Amino acid sequence: QVQVVESGGDLVQPGGSLRLSCAASGTIFKIHDMRWYRQAPGKQREWVALIDDSGTSNYDDFAKGRFTISRDNDRNMVFLQMNNVQPEDTAVYFCDLDVQTSARTTLRNFWGRGTQVTVSS
Repeated sequence: QVQVVESGGDLVQPGGSLRLSCAASGTIFKIHDMRWYRQAPGKQREWVALIDDSGTSNYDDFAKGRFTISRDNDRNMVFLQMNNVQPEDTAVYFCDLDVQTSARTTLRNFWGRGTQVTVSS
């Protein structure tokens, strides 16, 4: 019903920047909260940032001041600008969306398959 695809992951040097994108397609009436998570090898998935439908954003402490989440409601997309990345930012980054598929339906949660970010010199 709704497909979510992340992109933009890459190998980047420490101190570098990267911009991740997440696009939703399918039967979409409205997307409410949009979130980024990440999962490093051998670790649990952790929340990175959230942006709600009013544009208000929140970040986990490790992301504050370095990462910026933004959204494009016309294109059903959410972005994560990552600056000054460090080796500990190496992880698969996932997009998580709360989607209303029609005016009468409640929210449903959809995940993408992730995009790999590797920070290494």
